Amino acid sequence: MTAEFIIAAVVTIIGISTPILLAGLGELVVEKSGVLNLGVEGMMLVGAIAGFAVNVMTGSPWLGVGSAAIAGAASALLFGFLVLTLNSNQVATGLALTIFGTGLSSLLGTAFTGRIVPVFGSPFPAELARDPIWKVFFGHSPIVYLALIMVPVIAWFLKSTRAGLILRAVGENDLSAHSIGYSVTGVRYAAVAFGGAMAGIAGCYFSMVITPMWAERMTAGRGWIALALVVFASWRAGRLLAGAYFFGVLMALELYAKAAGFSILPSQFWAAMPYIMTVVVLAIISSRESIGSNAPACLGKPFLPAN
Repeated sequence: MTAEFIIAAVVTIIGISTPILLAGLGELVVEKSGVLNLGVEGMMLVGAIAGFAVNVMTGSPWLGVGSAAIAGAASALLFGFLVLTLNSNQVATGLALTIFGTGLSSLLGTAFTGRIVPVFGSPFPAELARDPIWKVFFGHSPIVYLALIMVPVIAWFLKSTRAGLILRAVGENDLSAHSIGYSVTGVRYAAVAFGGAMAGIAGCYFSMVITPMWAERMTAGRGWIALALVVFASWRAGRLLAGAYFFGVLMALELYAKAAGFSILPSQFWAAMPYIMTVVVLAIISSRESIGSNAPACLGKPFLPAN
């Protein structure tokens, strides 16, 4: 195993892990507010097509990322209206959002099939990215660095700021937060919109960085992995980072096993491994009370104030 191979593998793992990390961080904030949004996959696909379409039409990757964030937030607010204002079932509505996002992205994407888009370059000088070793640190898309920066930012926000304390209070005891004057619905709307924006950016990473062309269902179930990852991380941002890279390693194994012609196990096994591990991890975690106790007390429950 050469140094070049190791460097290439690390770069691949970082790239694969980034959209899972972004979507997971957004869902972490949403669930901390007491809302369970199972529509992450749908929001990622909406963001993927929105970012790709705007990038094609304007030639600006940055406008594409901004549009993806707006599209993801808009689809999340649609979910928020149904569950927060109309008090619909969160699980059913989240699944409906995934179906809606998948269908909408497929419909809008037909006009962009076969098109290519301008891709992000590294925000650092090109000379750094050319060196094989420095490429590990300086050869990535700006979205990669955004995801890494958001880990300590979200951890700090939830733990050390007044707004983060209010958000956690809403997720732990919505009636008590309401009784002392906080807008439970307003806080949850803000959290849902943020989670949608993060999922939208995660989606556009697929269509603008990993494979800068449009293909239906290109997120390939990564949104479901992000959902499981939040539980795997016991609703903590630092553990979420470790979990995202753990699943990134599993996904990279599929790519390198196929490239190396590793034929003892079929390629379908390697493709299914991240999803198998998702089920295994959730099964293990569900048996550990210390992990489950970190879940917000009001997670998935509708807010029904007495007055």
